[in-house]
Amino acid sequence: MFFFGGPVFFYSLVLLIPAIVLGAYAQYKVKSTYGKYSKVEASSGVTGAQASRRLLDQAGLSDVNIEEIPGNLSDHYDPRQRVLRLSEGVARGRSLAALGVAAHETGHAIQHANKYVPMEIRSALVPAAQFGTNFGWVIFFMGLIISSFRPLMTLGIVLFTAGVIFQIVTLPVELDASSRAMKLLQSNGLVVQGEAEGAGRVLRAAALTYVAAALMSILMLVRMILISRES
Repeated sequence: MFFFGGPVFFYSLVLLIPAIVLGAYAQYKVKSTYGKYSKVEASSGVTGAQASRRLLDQAGLSDVNIEEIPGNLSDHYDPRQRVLRLSEGVARGRSLAALGVAAHETGHAIQHANKYVPMEIRSALVPAAQFGTNFGWVIFFMGLIISSFRPLMTLGIVLFTAGVIFQIVTLPVELDASSRAMKLLQSNGLVVQGEAEGAGRVLRAAALTYVAAALMSILMLVRMILISRES
């Protein structure tokens, strides 16, 4: 019989160590790489906002607005309102880092317009993923402390799985957006050949954070399953 505080509950924490280490490294890599290339100005001399506007118009998305928002690396594309939101540093910056991030978010807008399947799946999963991520573990934990009440634990696992699937589907969405970004930047002369590597490094560092998030969610799910089997 499993009991709260039993060996599996604590020993299974070891499973999370790789994801924790990778997550810490990914955050360090993003900050250091972005910091480095935010100081390297692109020869094109355009800002992130100008680059996004040019790429959106070229893709026939002149109706997608660009908004400047506060925060550092808070950039994102809102598919519901069809708005590209860029942080001040990216919107006004003329660096390789700013252009890379702006083009990446523009890539998401193009994915949305083209009905890119992984993005469509991710968008459909948002409500279930948000609820599952926020409450799946809570419900599982409640089942665990109420005399290992299996139905509640199973429900928690099922809900949390929605969040795991969301994280997994997010990977191809982000990688594809970065791939599109690099092609768009180079084909439109926004970065020259010698500058492309810098912008690419920023995007690869950012992608690592999504890999870490997916790994953490997967290992959390494995831990929940292991604990449930010992109850």
